[in-house]
Amino acid sequence: MTVGNPGSSFHAELNRLANGGTYRTPLTIKGEQLAANEWAGTTDRGIQGALNYKASKTDPKTFLDIQGVCNLLASTDGLAATEALRRISS
Repeated sequence: MTVGNPGSSFHAELNRLANGGTYRTPLTIKGEQLAANEWAGTTDRGIQGALNYKASKTDPKTFLDIQGVCNLLASTDGLAATEALRRISS
């Protein structure tokens, strides 16, 4: 089941998730890295690190790539990162 809007960008989906499941208005959109950190409850991590932390992977040796971690977070397999994020409710 898709929760996010079809055709939305990776950037928009990170902002939606960081904002509790609601898309932000244009004036309140944050950069991808900032939104990923906000959603993960982290600071100063790259997007990949923040998403892996959100997925309870705290050892960089076990980090998944962006597509892999997005699928893990969405409990999906083989989807593009953006499509996986669209399936997460918040």
